[in-house]
Amino acid sequence: MPKERRRILVVDDEPRVLDFIRLSLERAGYDVLEAMDGLEALQKVREELPDLVLLDVGLPQLDGFEVLKLIREVSQVPVIMVTVRAEEADKIRGLELGADDYVTKPFNPNELLARIKAVLRRVEATSPTTRGVLKVDDYLTIDFDEREVIINGQRIPLRPTEYRLLYHLVQNAGRTIPYETLLVKVWGHEYRDEIHYVHLYVTYLRRKIEPDPQNPRYILTKRSVGYAFRPLELD
Repeated sequence: MPKERRRILVVDDEPRVLDFIRLSLERAGYDVLEAMDGLEALQKVREELPDLVLLDVGLPQLDGFEVLKLIREVSQVPVIMVTVRAEEADKIRGLELGADDYVTKPFNPNELLARIKAVLRRVEATSPTTRGVLKVDDYLTIDFDEREVIINGQRIPLRPTEYRLLYHLVQNAGRTIPYETLLVKVWGHEYRDEIHYVHLYVTYLRRKIEPDPQNPRYILTKRSVGYAFRPLELD
């Protein structure tokens, strides 16, 4: 049977931008939904169940960051933020609120398509083969089946990207993985230069698994090279 066409919701208040993106996506084989404000976008996320959302930051009434917060209350659909601003703080804010990626206007259609494919590939990728529960020590346990960590008996869920990053670090415990390698494994080849993504998500993981995130016990830094999960002490 032919593979089902992916549906992308494009949220932008400029009709010409909507038309430009819609034509580019349709040529690439996607079905396109459109919304011109945040409330319409939320309605379509709930009712139309898109596979991915392209969300402009500069929307009327509710800006894109507010819309993203509300989307994350009801859905884990992948979201790529789109904006004319390129400040690092905006990128980090979007990622912290749950965005999966960030592109800046004006963008090349091929770049946008590459980002969309990479995000969908991450979401649709086959789950890693590691299964079961790994007790690292009395403080930290990793449940690979549930994609959670257990800290002193308390279960803490991991976001998909956090899980994939932790998975690759643990799979190579005791070895330093270069930033570029982590980017390719977790995000895709298109992201090999986006080193701030690795730093940001390592920060997220440390907040969830480290007793003292400022003095990490598990995820160790080799400055200017990469990150390593501490060696495992297996029975």
